[in-house]
Amino acid sequence: MSNSGMNFQQVSQIRNHLRCLGARPAHEQRILRLWAQAKPQDSGRRPLESFMPADLRHELPQLSQALQNLVRLISSHPAQDGSVRWLLSLQDGQMVETVGLPRDGVCVSSQVGCAVGCTFCMTGRDGLIRQVGSAEIVAQVAFARLHRLVKKVVFMGMGEPAHNLDNVMEAIDVLGTVGNIGHKSLVFSTVGDPRVFEQLPLGLVKPALALSLHTTRAELRAELLPRAPKMTPEALVEAAETYAQQTGYPIQYQWTLLQGINDTEEEIEGIVNLLKGKFALMNMIPYNAVDGLPFQRPSWERAAEIARTLHRRGILTKLRNSAGQDVEGGCGQLRARHATDNVVRRKPETQTSNVHFVKAKPATVL
Repeated sequence: MSNSGMNFQQVSQIRNHLRCLGARPAHEQRILRLWAQAKPQDSGRRPLESFMPADLRHELPQLSQALQNLVRLISSHPAQDGSVRWLLSLQDGQMVETVGLPRDGVCVSSQVGCAVGCTFCMTGRDGLIRQVGSAEIVAQVAFARLHRLVKKVVFMGMGEPAHNLDNVMEAIDVLGTVGNIGHKSLVFSTVGDPRVFEQLPLGLVKPALALSLHTTRAELRAELLPRAPKMTPEALVEAAETYAQQTGYPIQYQWTLLQGINDTEEEIEGIVNLLKGKFALMNMIPYNAVDGLPFQRPSWERAAEIARTLHRRGILTKLRNSAGQDVEGGCGQLRARHATDNVVRRKPETQTSNVHFVKAKPATVL
């Protein structure tokens, strides 16, 4: 079978292919382990001839190439903070963004586009284009491991993991077993979906949970996250707290600070009332202002004051910057810029003197 015939999107497809070649469970696990950890398939102490079926052994070079080709680098954008944003092409030409984070982490994408439509996020501007398969998710981690040490994987890139739950859970299972990533170092980020709270506790690998909250007011949350499930902030925190107690990991609440909208004294009081006594960590992320959108980034001094106030009042709070802001690589931005550049560079079939192209505007991170 040629490389072109190995069009894997799901880990289950890889497993089925291996079984057709005579692989036993130990062979499957070995091949998935070396792939997920970005190690050569012929590495190891025992020679392959001593334990692997001939058909499977002869297929390994092609299989290794097919797995490596699941994602292809389009462009790389290193930033001053030590992060690097990669724009990666999938086999069908769709693109996702993967981020190498400081302190040995990687942020992966679970969808091309997003259906939630957060009003301050670039990824959802075009809606959901397609799901990213479980093998394509693991491939992003394997790609990152070719370039840097990876000890933590966060599902905070393009897409809403809850809307691609089966594929994300299959990828988490691989990464948390043969991928050698600690379970609490796998972070499932969501806007909040009842299926998350139902399904995550049932998995062999139970990831840590990050919940995009952004406000304690239900009506404002409905405006900022127009297509998120209609759970109130109180209901979300209650469900998340149950999961925190089940796993022993604190819930990481995500809060994009928007000047004059969710950086008010009213919101500070709301956070204290909502999270006081909970097994929780609040991540405050100042918004990266975008021309043309009705949001502004509060000053760093104001953001720091909010974090200090919450901390003094018993809410463990960390003030964070989105990785790689100096390269204008907010989630979905690289993909949008690449698509726009391709339109600009493509020669029209019929040229006219009054053709004008509009430059893509930079966006922010959800």
